[in-house]
Amino acid sequence: MAFASHLGPWLLGTVKNTTGTTAGTIRNMGATEVTQTVTLPFASINASLTGTAFVLPAGAMITYFKYYTTATFSAATTVKVSIGATDVTAATTVTGPAAPANMTSATASDTVTALFVNVGTTDAIVTYTATKASTLTTGSVTLQVTYTVRNSDGSANPTNTQQ
Repeated sequence: MAFASHLGPWLLGTVKNTTGTTAGTIRNMGATEVTQTVTLPFASINASLTGTAFVLPAGAMITYFKYYTTATFSAATTVKVSIGATDVTAATTVTGPAAPANMTSATASDTVTALFVNVGTTDAIVTYTATKASTLTTGSVTLQVTYTVRNSDGSANPTNTQQ
C-alpha cells in the first residue's frame, strides 16, 4: 500500500451547501481528524531527554495526546509535551505497559486552552521532555497526537459556501 498526501483541510459530509431548512438540505460538512506518532525507545531517551515529537500545521485544533507503552521501561520514566515554552501535558508516568491512555493534561490556563483550540498562524513544533530514574536498559513508548487540520487562521469551513 502506498501513502497519498493532501495539503489543506479535508471537508467531508453529504451536503456541501445549505439549500433549505430541513435535514438533508443543511450543510453538514466537517473537517477531518488526523494523527501523528513518534516512538521513543529507551536508547533515544538515554541519549537525549528532549526532542521534537511532532510538527502540527498552522491553525490545527488539538483533540488529545495519547501514549502507548509498548515495552516496560527498566526504571521509572515520565514524558511531557510542550508547544514552545508552554507545557500542554503534565509529566505522565509511562513506565509500565498499559492500555492506550490520554496523557495527563497540563494545569488548565488560558494559554494551554488557546493552544489546543488553535496552535497558531505558523506551524507548531511540539517537543517532548522525558525523565528517568536511572540509565534505561529496556522500554519503549509511542506518543500520539490527534488534531483537526484547519486553515492557518483556524477556520475549518470556507466563508463562501460555493467553494
